[in-house]
Amino acid sequence: MWKTILISASLTGCFCAIFALAVTALGTLVTFVPGMIIAFVSGFCGSLFAALVLRRSRDEG
Repeated sequence: MWKTILISASLTGCFCAIFALAVTALGTLVTFVPGMIIAFVSGFCGSLFAALVLRRSRDEG
């Protein structure tokens, strides 16, 4: 159970870090979109990404 939780949290964290780099690279997006919306989208997409990866790896193995 802990292994799944840690993997999910790590995948979400990695996704959020990459998302933050993409937003920073765009630069002007940050001035138009409030930080709370960016944080929500990042967390939401990261959680979906982790769930899909874990489901796929569970189905294969």
